[in-house]
Amino acid sequence: MIRRPGRLALTAVLLGAGGLVVTAALRDTLTYYRTPGEVLAHPDATRERVRLGGEVVPGSVRRDGDLVVFRLADTGREVTVRQRGVPPETFREGEDAVVEGRLGADGVFDADHVVVRHGNEYGPSPSASEPPDAR
Repeated sequence: MIRRPGRLALTAVLLGAGGLVVTAALRDTLTYYRTPGEVLAHPDATRERVRLGGEVVPGSVRRDGDLVVFRLADTGREVTVRQRGVPPETFREGEDAVVEGRLGADGVFDADHVVVRHGNEYGPSPSASEPPDAR
């Protein structure tokens, strides 16, 4: 039979190990991103893969074949993003987006993945029989 202090120590070790397992499992499921200001201020930003989030600057989207170039902004700082491929259908100027990739030595963010951020307010669309001001 284990004495009371031994049981407490064993319980603490098991809880700690369980916490580490849960933390490791959640690490890949959480999505964190940096703002343009954080990426530009980070001295090693050109070496690591990051997620960059901000608003797609209106008037900044240019398409040339499968190359899309646009700017993401947040708190007055902007980063030019270059992405090959077709962005999601919901990708629009003035909307929030998160891109994944690396900041190049030229200061342009080379993205290989674009995700459009959606607002958290959802509701039913007005029915055809409902007058527009009834909402």
